[in-house]
Amino acid sequence: MRHVLSALVQNQPGVLAHVSGMLASRGFNIDSLAVGETEHHDISRMTFVVHGDDNVLDQVRKQLDKIITIVRVDDISSENFVERDLMLMKTTCSAEKRSELFQLCESFRGRVVDIQSNNVMIEISGSEAKIEAFIELMRPYGILELARTGRIAMVRGIPKKEGDR
Repeated sequence: MRHVLSALVQNQPGVLAHVSGMLASRGFNIDSLAVGETEHHDISRMTFVVHGDDNVLDQVRKQLDKIITIVRVDDISSENFVERDLMLMKTTCSAEKRSELFQLCESFRGRVVDIQSNNVMIEISGSEAKIEAFIELMRPYGILELARTGRIAMVRGIPKKEGDR
């Protein structure tokens, strides 16, 4: 089962290594990981996607809760949440194919962020499925490079208070 975990952590060196090491030691492969500062400079949000059954994941959450630098961990998989991924893609593009490629980009609400004589760089954000669909459509053009941020996610509505679970 796919789980999206959202963790609020103290913004300190070593927290990412500690959390990812703990997950790896429990046999979890992290499918996606994104970390960034929140509205509070001393707190960061870690969003990671892992696969595993509910029992094993419950044990992982309990282990994460023991880490002093972690403020809060939530499995938001069953919540109503918004999830986004950001991708930059560099693809070959001759002058003859540009208008076709630009239309594809626009239909996915992407943006061309750099144009060179024989390639273009495209920025696109959205759900994992949208990004994957765009990648597949672009394969025939020739993908030169691709970089993705990993998923970020937030539960809809008013955030829970620190003591709520």
